[in-house]
Amino acid sequence: MLAAPEGRVSAFGRPGGADIERAALKVAFAGTPEFARAALQAIHDAGFVVPLVLTQPDRPAGRGLRLQASAVKQFALAHGLALAQPRSLRREGKYPDDAAAAADALRQAAPDVMVVAAYGLILPPWALQLPRLGCLNIHGSLLPRWRGAAPIQRAIEAGDSQTGITLMQMDAGLDTGDMLSAEATPIGADDTSAVLHDRLAALGALLVVRGLRALAQGRLDPQPQPAEGVTYAHKIDKAEAPIDWQAPAEQIERRVRAFDPFPGCSFEWAGQTVKVWRAQVQAAHVQPTHSTPGQRIPTGDGRLLIACGQGALELLEVQAPGGRRVAARDFLQRHPQSMA
Repeated sequence: MLAAPEGRVSAFGRPGGADIERAALKVAFAGTPEFARAALQAIHDAGFVVPLVLTQPDRPAGRGLRLQASAVKQFALAHGLALAQPRSLRREGKYPDDAAAAADALRQAAPDVMVVAAYGLILPPWALQLPRLGCLNIHGSLLPRWRGAAPIQRAIEAGDSQTGITLMQMDAGLDTGDMLSAEATPIGADDTSAVLHDRLAALGALLVVRGLRALAQGRLDPQPQPAEGVTYAHKIDKAEAPIDWQAPAEQIERRVRAFDPFPGCSFEWAGQTVKVWRAQVQAAHVQPTHSTPGQRIPTGDGRLLIACGQGALELLEVQAPGGRRVAARDFLQRHPQSMA
């Protein structure tokens, strides 16, 4: 059974335990992007009391770099939910006043539990222990595979056949807490991170509502994560965008899908950095012995086929600087130059 924070009583795993009415269970929420907004909406629509929402500060976005509210903030404001946007929760960090204000807001909200989904800030021990039933995290993988910041992208990039959502009890480690529930979903051959993100967001929203209802009835059954099979999903960096044509075509194609919508894979064409948004492996293509990785292979039918370390990759949808996504055939008509 999951140990409760010192001095508190846990309802986890207790048959017929607290049996808190759903409307009386107070659920604080911490999250930032659309993945989190889907969960917050599901919690709100299910009738749980949400006394406080934490989200990251507004960030510059778009070509004008205007400050933009997160998806979670927009939902909170639209539904009259109390909101806090601390820059940090660490009392000993760069913004101790923000952390102190957030702690005061959480204490006043007095949540029974806090749900965390793609928040983007590390929760220090005081935040993990403040709700009497602790903090639940909606994680976008089947733990312990792909702990960390970018589980959706890394699962596609690695060629995994499936992924899923794990609802877990948070502890001080990086996605190391006990698992409360999990559900898998297949990764399709054409799935991009954007497509898989939306499917996992909906699945996470479903699982967290089920989990909160089970928590209200004392029916959660925490299970430790397996010691084997641990992998880490390191944060996606813009420096990963350039395509390494020495890699196998299959690997490059997976990365194209994994990096859609951010940061996008790219290559150099006549001195321009061109992004690739859709591609397919030419399994039937026999690569000429004189072709070098990164070289365009003539096809005679207007296709954009590039030699790779193993096999060849046909680029289907690309984007020139300042332009929009277009079919590769249209791109070639406008930019007929050979690859540099």
